[in-house]
This record gives sequence, C-alpha cells and structure tokens, in this order.
Amino acid sequence: MTLGHPLTMPAQVMETNDEAAKPVRRRVLSFLLTFLIGYVIALIAVRLFEPQLIFFPNYPGRLEGDWHPRNLPVEDVWLAAADGTKLHAWWIPSPDKDAKFTFLAFHGNASNIANRAGVYEFLRSTPANVLALEYRGYGHSEGKPSESGMYRDADAAYQYLVDDRKIDPKTIISFGQSLGTAVASNLASRRPVGAVVLEAPFPSAPVLARKMFWFLPGIHFFVLGQLDTAARLQEARTPLLVVHCTQDRVIPFELGQTVYNGAPEPKRFLRIENICHEESSIVAPQHYREALDAFLATLR
Repeated sequence: MTLGHPLTMPAQVMETNDEAAKPVRRRVLSFLLTFLIGYVIALIAVRLFEPQLIFFPNYPGRLEGDWHPRNLPVEDVWLAAADGTKLHAWWIPSPDKDAKFTFLAFHGNASNIANRAGVYEFLRSTPANVLALEYRGYGHSEGKPSESGMYRDADAAYQYLVDDRKIDPKTIISFGQSLGTAVASNLASRRPVGAVVLEAPFPSAPVLARKMFWFLPGIHFFVLGQLDTAARLQEARTPLLVVHCTQDRVIPFELGQTVYNGAPEPKRFLRIENICHEESSIVAPQHYREALDAFLATLR
C-alpha cells in the first residue's frame, strides 16, 4: 500500500478554501474603504462648518436674559469696529470713584452679556469698573462671528476705554472666560494692559479639538481657527491669573493647567474645587475674591 505525504492536500481542496476566503477579504476591504471615506468626509465637514462648530450666539437664545439688571448700573454703549461693524457693550462704573482698575470683559461662548450679569457684579465689587463687550453676531451686536472679527471687536472696546473714558492702559485688566480667554490674551499681546485674568482657558483651538474629538485622529490639522492663547501669552508677558474649576465639563481642567504652565512669570493659579465652567465667582465667591484681591495687590 502506497501512502501519500501527510502535508500534501489535493489541488481541488486548496482552490476551494481560497475561493471561500475571497468574500471575507472583500468585506474587510469594503469596510475599511467605507470607514476611510467617512473619516475624510467628517474632517472636511469640520473645516467647512467650523464657524458653526465654534460660535454659538443663538444658544440658548441670542437675546435671552435680563438686559436691565437691578443690581448693576449698566450704561449701554455702542462702538464701531475697524471694519464698521456696530457693537454693543455695557459700561458698568465702579461704586468707588477712586477705583484703580477697569475690567475689559470678554465672555465665553453661547448667549450674551445679559446672562452674565452676576459675573460683572462680582468684578465691579472689587471695586473696579467693568466694560462688558458683546462680540459681533452676539446679543445686540451686528455682524457674523469670526476669530479675526472678535479681535477687531476687542480693539474697539480697548480704544473706547482709552480714548473716551480716559482709562490708563496700565489699569486695564484683560478678562476672559472660556472662548473669551483667547480674545483677552490676543488683546494683551498687542496692546498694553495691566494684567490678564483667564477663567477656563485652553491652549489653542487645535489642542482643544484634539482633546474633544479624540476619535478623529489628525483633526487638529483641519482646524482653520487658531485661538492660540498659549502663544499670545508668551508675547504679552504681563501678570497673569488663571482660574479653573477642577470639574469643568466644557474645558477640561488639565487644559487650564497647560496654559498656566507654559505662561511666563509673573503668574498665579486659582484652583476651584467644584463643578463649574464660567461660574467660578458664583460657586466660590469668597475663595475667588481673596485670590483676585491678592493678585491685584501685586499690581498696585
């Protein structure tokens, strides 16, 4: 009896197995191709709809809020940006006529200045004056939101303080919250100010995108806007106070630490052990007040 080689398989069996594997390979390749196409479409969509993904002037309502708060002597101010865009702001004078500082306040994303009256009340009680700016496309301001436009808006507000209110630039505190931290830092890098105070900052738009959309590798390469707070602080080189809640569900706490760690001296960091985003002065007013007073004392 003749025995065949134990590892030898009939040609017909090998061809059958190969034919059976082809549909599996085709399905895998089809899945990978579909995933790749979907991924590219998602990245392109991010680029095309970036303004809508960054700016939320109509959420939860463009004109929502109390525009005549009882606890604040607000004066409506109308400004014109360099490109002619008409802007609205609140001038809130200090109760102390000898107040040394003026906060130029840039709020965070979504809604308007009317919904942040409590923050301005806190700043005013420093005591200090407050000019709360409404970006183009937000609240009663005209135009459409854009990164470059917001920087022009900041310039208009700054010039109003210096030219119309005769405020000494060294006494202006560039104050920003969340999205506004990029505006506050950008202004301080180009104009003389006394200090910068940032609540819930992030290093830059690409860094934030990489953190928030971790499931889209390479997304930071497709982010057109920069909002580069970290770089602008290097250029500003002015006293800095960073405030961040440990349980911030919008801008992760570690991003605020990154901004602080990379900024030049002199600088201070206030850690708020609570759940909040732009509400640090609401949830921890005493803690915040003590840190802010101590910081301003170094400027005097």
